[in-house]
Amino acid sequence: MKLVRVLVFVFSLSSLLAPAAHAQWTVFDPANYANALNEFREMEQAYTTAVQTRNQIVAAYNLAYQMTRIPQNLEARYKAEWAQWSSLATPANAYGNTSALVNALNLGGLTNASQGYSKAFVQVQSYPAGGYASLDANTQATVANQYATSELAQTSTTTTLATLGTIRSDAQTFAAKLANLESDTFSTDASLQTESALLAKINSATLLQIHSQQDTNQILAASVQQQLIAQKQQIDAQNRAINQSIYFQQNFPQAMQSLTSGLGVAMRSITLSAGGR
Repeated sequence: MKLVRVLVFVFSLSSLLAPAAHAQWTVFDPANYANALNEFREMEQAYTTAVQTRNQIVAAYNLAYQMTRIPQNLEARYKAEWAQWSSLATPANAYGNTSALVNALNLGGLTNASQGYSKAFVQVQSYPAGGYASLDANTQATVANQYATSELAQTSTTTTLATLGTIRSDAQTFAAKLANLESDTFSTDASLQTESALLAKINSATLLQIHSQQDTNQILAASVQQQLIAQKQQIDAQNRAINQSIYFQQNFPQAMQSLTSGLGVAMRSITLSAGGR
């Protein structure tokens, strides 16, 4: 900048001295002089802007380069192992009713779960023809309630078996995805440490976390279902005891009256005479 100012000063001084020495050839034009100064100012501003732009580009490049340089030994410092789901071992299956259940727990699917349930769980039988209709109303209500509990337990248990089996069967793939993400995170490959690659890894980690949370929610929901069945059984037993108490209070006087009346008649018919008279 100082050099430019010196040149401008020399140019101005020569323009002022030229008319005195050579008045016959040179004529000073103020307009041209002003235009020349404006052009110098514009050139100076353009040069300053170019230098600032260059500095910004260099700074951005240096920052991007530093961001691609992952610190060393991160894998050794931060990598950690995690527990993985493993398939259930093949059972002895002494009487042929266990392998189907283990297959459902390893592979999932409603078909496998239904087969495992039918093989390993005690199955409820139906009343013989006309047997249920011959029961009184209260007994029919009790039997129907017990069947409802059994059927609810069956569908809840098979769904839980299918869910656990599906989660276990997908565990290998899930673990592989986590291993790939961890490897890319600690990789020294510059192409895996760019801003786009970093954002992609963040998105992948978020999706894996969401999927894992979904599996957790399904297991929690299955646990709550089993608790609801146990609670239903407790409520049924309590309500059944209350109903039996009410039935007893309502029918006890009439039953006792019938019993005492019949007993009185029987006793009056008994004679203590030797001849039976």
